[in-house]
Amino acid sequence: MKLRRDLTALVLGLCVSGTAFAQTTDTSNLRIKEEGKTVFNPHWYMQVQAGAAFTKSEIKFGDMISPAAAIYGGYQFTPLWGLRAGISGWQAKGAWVCPQQIYDYNYLQGNIDATLDLSALFCRYNPDRVFNAYLFAGIGLNGAFNNDEAVAINDAGNTLAYLWRDNKFNVAGRMGLGTNIRLSKRLYFNLEVNGNVLSDKFNSKKAGNADWQFNALAGFTIKFGKTTRKTEPVYYDPEPVPAPPAEPKEEPVVEQPAPQPVVEKVTTTENVFFRIDSATIRESEQGKVDKLAAFMKEHANCKVTICGYADKQTGTADYNLQLSKKRAEAVAAALKAQGIEANRITVDYKGDTEQPFDSARQNRVSICIAE
Repeated sequence: MKLRRDLTALVLGLCVSGTAFAQTTDTSNLRIKEEGKTVFNPHWYMQVQAGAAFTKSEIKFGDMISPAAAIYGGYQFTPLWGLRAGISGWQAKGAWVCPQQIYDYNYLQGNIDATLDLSALFCRYNPDRVFNAYLFAGIGLNGAFNNDEAVAINDAGNTLAYLWRDNKFNVAGRMGLGTNIRLSKRLYFNLEVNGNVLSDKFNSKKAGNADWQFNALAGFTIKFGKTTRKTEPVYYDPEPVPAPPAEPKEEPVVEQPAPQPVVEKVTTTENVFFRIDSATIRESEQGKVDKLAAFMKEHANCKVTICGYADKQTGTADYNLQLSKKRAEAVAAALKAQGIEANRITVDYKGDTEQPFDSARQNRVSICIAE
């Protein structure tokens, strides 16, 4: 019998200990975790392109097409802005009209371009977007060479006013439009068109205006390093659950002398809590606003002071000051919508300079005192 009693006591002790341990463990899960966000991270990239070039001339379009290629290395500083540098070129064409003779020459052009991501500008940054359009503008240094065919035409008696023989350097202004189509996290199919404006001497002919060369290119964009990063998760306490009101105790009836007329002073306080980085009154908090409006309608001489706050753990001081103002104004607007006159409402805001409660969650609040 004694052994049975000892075993029973041991089992009961283990059960009680297990229950206490489970309760202790459960309390560690009371905090709410808000996952971090995926944001842009600066990174390097490379572009390799090939396609066709067209040098503007009096000859029909198809006769002036020539091969073109380009390679770039770039750095994306922000979701919108980047900078790239590289080399483009291959072959260009010119033409002598009468008798019609087309001549080829080669060139290489070093370029520096500033890029603007149009998709991020108009549709916000999205690392998983399939179609990403960009605009670019820049400057280049063009070095042309192998102009033997133009030299032969000139030496045959057709004078090219701006003929150059060995090589020719020109500064080029350039602008274009491109798109990167997502194939994987780091690999994109690239399409690009651009125009380059050069000196009138680029194609050896004197026209009295600038020479233009256009390129249509296709290739690949390869990104290096971490293109995105994730912000740290935010932990905060859940909203406190108000304790149920205590049951009123019955007091013995005692005859009181007739009360003297006095001026009654009544007050009430409502705390309207908000989500992180929000000034929108939630449905769960709307009942507090309705209760406050009903109180003020019942007591026509009462006025209310609404003071907004923001938690100190998130945001800058200037941002939190504006956020607390919006929270107070949101409650004021809700009261006005229920017929409470504006001259009975006073709006104040403290930002994060004052923290009326112990937890960050509770300090995202507008405290309303009516009296």
